Amino acid sequence: QVQLVESGGGLVQAGGSLKLSCAASRTIFSIKYMGWYRQAPGKQRELVATISNGGSSLYADSVKGRSTISRDNAKNTVYLQMNSLKLEDTAVYYCNAHGWDSIDYWGKGTLVTVSS
Repeated sequence: QVQLVESGGGLVQAGGSLKLSCAASRTIFSIKYMGWYRQAPGKQRELVATISNGGSSLYADSVKGRSTISRDNAKNTVYLQMNSLKLEDTAVYYCNAHGWDSIDYWGKGTLVTVSS
């Protein structure tokens, strides 16, 4: 099992930047994928970005070129740097850990609000 705690959300103006952090309760070195998902009001949860234990990353088209996912195995932390934020980026952002056994763990989320 792993507990995940997100931080770094908040209110930001359109065009601004935020860096989200996800601290894990144990080593993430062996976790197959770490990722960020988001859920906007009235919408389904969607993938934002994932990073494999080998460092390969994948991004949703909606954030590609504006966001960077990274992991610091020594700190058991995953980050999501988001730039050029848009109104449609407003959502609760959730950290995910996907194990080799296909079990998913989720954090409680951090709210990102982008204002005009």
